[in-house]
Amino acid sequence: MSANVYQPDPIIEAFIDDLWSEKGLSDNTLSAYRTDLQHFDAFLQQRGVRLIDAARDIVQDYLGKRFDEGIKASSQARLLSSLRRFYGFLLVGKQIDKDPMALIASPKLARKLPDTLTEADVDALLAEPQAEDTVEARDKAMLELLYATGLRVSELVGLTMEQLGLRQGLVRVTGKGGKERLVPLGEVALDEISRYLQHTRPLLLGDVASDVVFPSLRSRMMTRQTFWHRIKLYALRAGITKSLSPHTLRHAFATHLLNHGADLRVVQLLLGHSSLSTTQIYTHVAQARLQQLHHQYHPRG
Repeated sequence: MSANVYQPDPIIEAFIDDLWSEKGLSDNTLSAYRTDLQHFDAFLQQRGVRLIDAARDIVQDYLGKRFDEGIKASSQARLLSSLRRFYGFLLVGKQIDKDPMALIASPKLARKLPDTLTEADVDALLAEPQAEDTVEARDKAMLELLYATGLRVSELVGLTMEQLGLRQGLVRVTGKGGKERLVPLGEVALDEISRYLQHTRPLLLGDVASDVVFPSLRSRMMTRQTFWHRIKLYALRAGITKSLSPHTLRHAFATHLLNHGADLRVVQLLLGHSSLSTTQIYTHVAQARLQQLHHQYHPRG
């Protein structure tokens, strides 16, 4: 094999295995850590330096190179998180005696409010899938469930039959870090899912046995990317021109709950956020609604 072909340092996989067994992180998070470390490792190898021997000055050189390449502050922050965890792992394992990340500061990130949809936007989006079409009937049930519960798209496509409690009107979700939560279903979503399970799901599965709630046309679990393309299709048909993300309906779920008077801690539990500070960003989105109500109803508004 050519000497120019990059060979990742095996210590990276040892670190990833440790994260997987100890922290219960998602596959996406583990993949991000692996990618960050391999890019840094490749940079070091070009300079004849091993990961275990990297000093603070070469880390700073790498961060400077990334900055010159126009890497976003959020990506830099994620890289720093990867490197801090990695070198913390080496320090605890006594594979290094000095942490090269100790005096390196993280970039300050601008507080970004999540994009969201108005209630009219959501109504238009949910009205687009046509019940006469098998795939669109499935998508309608998925969209109704997504907006009713605020699930992450990965949680939605991975949903299994045993997680649905239609009699109780609940869905049991395993979120980030393997944390489980119960989320109530509204009447509209409950009716839509019941119809879907009775009439549409059997058509999608045919003779295939599966516990996936929302299978693809191949009777397998749908990918997040496939469902995201479906959302964009319906948004286009509904004439929604706002910038959308895979979390758009999750953001709308949280914002609309707060707009209608829900307690922030309740929204935190429903979203599966481990920290209230993560949920508090939605108070900024809902603030315009509070100002509008104050102006409308206060004697001196």
